[in-house]
Amino acid sequence: MIVQLPGIQPEIVAQAIPDDERVWVPQAENVWFRPLLLNTVTGSWCNLLRVRKSGVLSRHIHPSLVVGYVIKGSWRYLEHDWVATEGSFVYEPPGEIHTLVVDEDSGGAPEMITFFNIAGAMVYVDTDGRQTGYEDVFSKITMCRRHYEAVGLGGGYVDQFVR
Repeated sequence: MIVQLPGIQPEIVAQAIPDDERVWVPQAENVWFRPLLLNTVTGSWCNLLRVRKSGVLSRHIHPSLVVGYVIKGSWRYLEHDWVATEGSFVYEPPGEIHTLVVDEDSGGAPEMITFFNIAGAMVYVDTDGRQTGYEDVFSKITMCRRHYEAVGLGGGYVDQFVR
């Protein structure tokens, strides 16, 4: 018998790469994320990022650390000379501005999937470092609710990932 202590949230066990395409939430043209954990207590989230295009995805900064693991394909940051390929672990220090790119110089794979664990917000910036937008755990939940409602899964589908 499993005893659930008061205030302790249940585990999440989910097929990370889903069979149902509707689980992928559109983020931009040919860019999706798949939520795995949306932690409203710490303001962090874990997701898969899937990209099916070549080009610049976003220039952004994180106030807290980010870690990633490349599952499929490859990508790079314009500001660095390394390429994250399948099997690569990536640590992004807080406060660094970087521009995510999937292109020929990063291997040009037709599809990239990377697991990201993001502590805090993702702030989009222009070339002068001025904020142009942001995402946090709450905006991610809102994006998921809208998408899941629109594709017939129901807005409550996201609740299984919220802690």
